[in-house]
Amino acid sequence: MRTPRALAVIAAVLAAATAALPAGTARADTVPPEKDAFYQPPAPLPPGRPGDVIRSRAANYPMSSSVTSTQVLYRSVNATGKDIAVSGTVLVPKTPWNGGGARPLISYGVGTRGIGDECAPSYTLSQGLDYEQFFINDLLNKGWAVAVTDMEGLGTPGIHTYTVGQSEGRAVLDMARAAERLPAAGLSADTPVGLMGYSQGGGSTGWAAELAASYAPELKIKGASAGGVPGDLVAVGRFLDGSVGMGLAFLSAVGYDTAYPELKLDDYLNDAGRKLLAANSNVCLVGVDGVGAITNTAFRHITDFTTKNPLDSPAWLARFAENRLGGVKPSMPVFQGHAAADELVPYAQADELHKAWCKAGANLTWETYPLAEHVLGMVDGWPDMTNFLNDRFQGRPVTGNC
Repeated sequence: MRTPRALAVIAAVLAAATAALPAGTARADTVPPEKDAFYQPPAPLPPGRPGDVIRSRAANYPMSSSVTSTQVLYRSVNATGKDIAVSGTVLVPKTPWNGGGARPLISYGVGTRGIGDECAPSYTLSQGLDYEQFFINDLLNKGWAVAVTDMEGLGTPGIHTYTVGQSEGRAVLDMARAAERLPAAGLSADTPVGLMGYSQGGGSTGWAAELAASYAPELKIKGASAGGVPGDLVAVGRFLDGSVGMGLAFLSAVGYDTAYPELKLDDYLNDAGRKLLAANSNVCLVGVDGVGAITNTAFRHITDFTTKNPLDSPAWLARFAENRLGGVKPSMPVFQGHAAADELVPYAQADELHKAWCKAGANLTWETYPLAEHVLGMVDGWPDMTNFLNDRFQGRPVTGNC
């Protein structure tokens, strides 16, 4: 989730990224996902297990010539238990791993992109224009492999189920499985795994941490680092109502309506809401259309776009409750960080999540960044997030600070 200020920061980062490409390295000129047959799953899906690779291909990674990049289409399961195909990218340093044991793998959950297919990380990474690519490169420079899921509906057909944790958590875990099962990656079932993400990716990581023991117990997950976590979407939605980030609340409603069609979002929208939905059905936040989507909804209210508020609906509240973090103890050590002045993902609900995990007996390390808002929360927290996982990969004990 990003503010207009954040979009300006991201635009500067992307400009620097393009300028920083090695001499002679052209920006990848690939076909957008909606026109690329690679992203179209076979119907029906071939038999298999969650995490099985349906197809793969070598991909561009303009940021580094020392990394092998492979795009994958893999099996996963959505929020209602349906088998689906999800796309993603597996990045592996070409240099041998000399850190002892097997090369670690990070299953990385990205922050908010939007709901259009061209927002898919597998596409933006191949273009050298992904706003988190420098963070991802930092992980690769440590010698770690990185697997980045596109999540449900980004790249692949259908609308992205934005902020639906039950889907996103499975996509993160199945992305790790797919990386381990991809022969070209050189990984195995014994690979030490870390889960990591910020903002929307923090929510995805939190859900992967809660689901891991029941959904993917075979993964050797050593730790999880989750920052800026939107753990309670009702609290986040009420916080964003009338704020600069109102457009993100609208995208979340679209994501839930996609995941749970019985919610029937259209029945709640007035003419302005239907117009907003039609204009932003393929929006990517890092772009002119994304800036417009944010500025056109900034400081507006849910009631400006609806005839009745979904946050007052028992049916919507029930689905939000199914996707509220804090009900299950993560089975691995967790780092959770949050900016005290976060203007998009409220601090109070993150603090409630940290308390719930502690009450459940989690091995949790909690950190507050008192002088940071949302974007600086990621910048300030990044060293803590990466150091936490490095210590887990090194086998160092941690007792948390609950």
